[in-house]
Parts: sequence; structure tokens; C-alpha cells
Amino acid sequence: MCSIARKWLTEHEDRPGNEELMRYLEDAFFDNTCFRKVEISSIRTIIDSVYSRLSNKYGILYGLLNDGDVNEIMVNGPYTIYAEKNRRVIPIDDAFTSEEELEETIRMFASDVHREINEANPIVDARLPNGYRVNGVLKNVALNGPILTIRKFSEHDIDMNDLISYGSISRECAEDLCSLVKSGYNIFISGGTSSGKTTFLNALAASIDPNERAIIIEDSAELRINSLRNKVHMECRMANSMGKGAISMEHLIRTSLRMRPDRIIVGEVRGREVVDMIQAMNTGHEGSMSTGHGNSIKGMLNRLETMYMMDAQIPVYSIKSQIANAIDIFIHLRRDSDGLRKLVEVAELAGFDGNDYVLNYLYTTDGTGRLKRTNNALKDRSRLIRAGYEGRL
Repeated sequence: MCSIARKWLTEHEDRPGNEELMRYLEDAFFDNTCFRKVEISSIRTIIDSVYSRLSNKYGILYGLLNDGDVNEIMVNGPYTIYAEKNRRVIPIDDAFTSEEELEETIRMFASDVHREINEANPIVDARLPNGYRVNGVLKNVALNGPILTIRKFSEHDIDMNDLISYGSISRECAEDLCSLVKSGYNIFISGGTSSGKTTFLNALAASIDPNERAIIIEDSAELRINSLRNKVHMECRMANSMGKGAISMEHLIRTSLRMRPDRIIVGEVRGREVVDMIQAMNTGHEGSMSTGHGNSIKGMLNRLETMYMMDAQIPVYSIKSQIANAIDIFIHLRRDSDGLRKLVEVAELAGFDGNDYVLNYLYTTDGTGRLKRTNNALKDRSRLIRAGYEGRL
């Protein structure tokens, strides 16, 4: 039925309107003797499925892409689709007709951002013009068929008040963290995949003085800090088909140091760029921020060490000392089984005693999952007092 409809479309010089296309599909369906074998309850679903494939280039994903309650779309091969909707992952009752149709959809997404994906380069990771992040993998490296993952971002910028209303953070903690941002403490946000790190960083960065000059660096641009007036936003670039033209996170961080930044905001560190980020934080750029994947604050510190050693052949003692001097505050986020993303730990990195980091926990989670203020006071209070927030923490 799809092939017949496509032929009909090509015979029209002017593309038919959606209503005309739907009328044609309904007529074509009932003109085909096969319709007698279809259950009445399935007729509408079949016609709508064919219509979605022909009416727009996104095919069966069009409805999910335009559903404001869907945060993520996960296609595990042509016949299995899941979506995260209203904080829950649910199966979608639809499928691609073949691996070829799904791979054609992946190639279409890649071509939208002038990326190339083929058997020689079977993986694409790109940001669409609307800000959605797309990852596609072809079947020659994905055992259960082509894989497509689309992460959507809300058109509405989520701020601290929204996070408080969602139950992701307490008002007291939000006010304390905003005071630390305004005072110029270097902050690192850790958490697992889809724990809300980018959203939280975006909300936290809204506390920066709008007149400060901030350099924002990301692998794929996701941050939208609209409150800043004097900002530079840079994004990494992959190599072209000739293997040339790549711009890495390390290059951008080094370049940012020559742009007279007040603060440097690195979307996420995954590898060798951690060395340049730590050096930037250690050279007077107070109030810098970044994020990374980790299962706890201590786990994130271990990962930072490992990433640092990927590029620097220096003793672990020196690496720990540099990290302790660079980062002031760690924030850890977690995504619960019910889909709620919440802050679970806040700690001051108070130094390095020669053996291990000295962590001063300011907020922790009790046995019921409730975020609670500890009895510990912030040790390094000089910037807090200088900014007029001596009553905080």
C-alpha cells in the first residue's frame, strides 16, 4: 500500500494536501481485496500508519516528536520502539516495516545536519536544528538491527522554581546553591545517564550575573542560558569524510582562555579535556561549572582522576591535588525508578590530605529519600562573605 501511494504522489506535480492524501489512502485501502482479512478495529491504525509515512519525512516518529510529554525516543531495531513519557518508559505500538526503512530514517536525520553515515562510518551523533540530540547506529555494528535514540529538550526553560515544584530539590538547598554560584565557587555536577545534569546546570547557571562574560563549551549544544548577555557558545565538530577538520573539547577550552572569560562552563567532560578544564579552574576563572557521568561524588572523583591520567603522565598525588584545588562544590543527581530526577548529595571539596580527598557533606539523603541539610558548615567561606551571603551555609 505504501509503494502504491508513493507512486501516486510522484505522479502529482504539486504535492497533494493532507486531506486529499488521507482520502486517497482510505479509498486505496478499501479498493484492495486484502482489506477483508483485516479486523475492523485495526483498519484505522493501518491507514494512519501509512499516512504518517507519506505525509512527512519523519514517518512513524512524527507523532512522538511532536508529543510534548515525550522526552526520549528509543528505537531498538525496526520492530521495537520505546519512549519516555511523563517520566515512565513505555512501549510504542508501532514499528518500521524493515531494517532498510529504519536505516533510511537514520540517514535522513544525519543529512539534516550535514553528517554522513554509512557502513564505513556506522555511527552518527548529532544535534538537530531544534536542539534535539540524535544518535544512530547502523545494523552492521548493532546486533538487533539499526538503533536510533532521540533525546528531546523542553521548549520551556526549566528553572530552579520548576525543579523545586517537581520535588527534585528543596527550596533551602536551591537558595544555598544559587548563593554559591553568585559567590564564584567552582561547581561540578555528577550523575548517571538521563539524571538531569544538563537541565540542572542550565537552571543553576541562571544565577550568574547577566553582565559577566561566560564561555560555554559543549560536545553537542544543549545548554540554553538565556539570562546571560555577554556569552560565547561553542560546539565541538567531528572530522569530515576525509578525516580532517575535527575540533575537540580540548581545543575549545584552550581557545576560551584567550577570550577573556569570567567563567567557563563545560557541558560535560568525558576524556582528556578534563585536564584543560582543571587547569582553567586553577587559573583564576572562579565560578566555572561542568558535569560528568558518575554514580556518586566519590565515584566521580575517581573518574576525573582516570580521565586526567589519559592525557597526563604525572603522579596520582599531583592529579588529586590539582582536582582538589580546582573544584569547590560537588553536586550529585540521581534518576529514581519512578523517573523522578533529584539531587541526592552536595559536598564541599575541602582539600587533599596527602592520601585522599577531604569531603565536607552539606546535604545528604536520609533513609526515606528526603534531602536534608547536615550540621556541617561550609569551610571555605571567604567568597561567600565577600559576596554578601555570610548567613548561608
